[in-house]
Amino acid sequence: MNTIFRNGLLSVAGLMMTGGAIIGPAVAAQAAPAKKASGSVVSEKGKGERRAGYEYQAQPNFFYCGPASTRIALSAEGKAVSQDELAKKLGTTVNGTDSAIDITRVLNEYTGGKYKTTEISNDVASKEQIERLRTDVKAAVDAGEPVVANILGVAVDVDGVEHSYPGHYLTVVEYKDDGSTVKIADPADPDTQEYWMDVADLANWIAGRGYSS
Repeated sequence: MNTIFRNGLLSVAGLMMTGGAIIGPAVAAQAAPAKKASGSVVSEKGKGERRAGYEYQAQPNFFYCGPASTRIALSAEGKAVSQDELAKKLGTTVNGTDSAIDITRVLNEYTGGKYKTTEISNDVASKEQIERLRTDVKAAVDAGEPVVANILGVAVDVDGVEHSYPGHYLTVVEYKDDGSTVKIADPADPDTQEYWMDVADLANWIAGRGYSS
């Protein structure tokens, strides 16, 4: 049964290919050259397009996706917190980070309570849940506060690239088309770092779990 409390982590059973990045217990992702944040700066790139300023950082091992995604989100606030510090606060272990509720709790510790957790409880997101995600992403990015999503399974980005995880956290940092298309900063993919995805596909990737916005 799907639940918001399922862990987010990469597979510990061998290596796995995820959107061009090979991650596993024997091959840790190295922090890629950072994309500098300017601290809550939001770029309006065109009509219906916004981007939160942030600093990208890859996760250093297969189970730090929660701390890495949280760090990416906090960097938009100008906060350079180490992933190790965040992992302690999140309760992250080799089994991952328990839930989006933990992500929200720690984000709120550093931001003064700006985040809430939203659950997509079904296996497939409803039209209402997709619209709520679109609205939440827009509001969060407009405020310079990236969204952290807990996802599971396979999703395909707008370029047709498949991304597959048996539980993972990632950060939504930008939108266009009035929020119908969103950009993801993926800490497990240091080569690509970012990719665009239809918001409905992201909602179905989150389905059974939740997100912090």
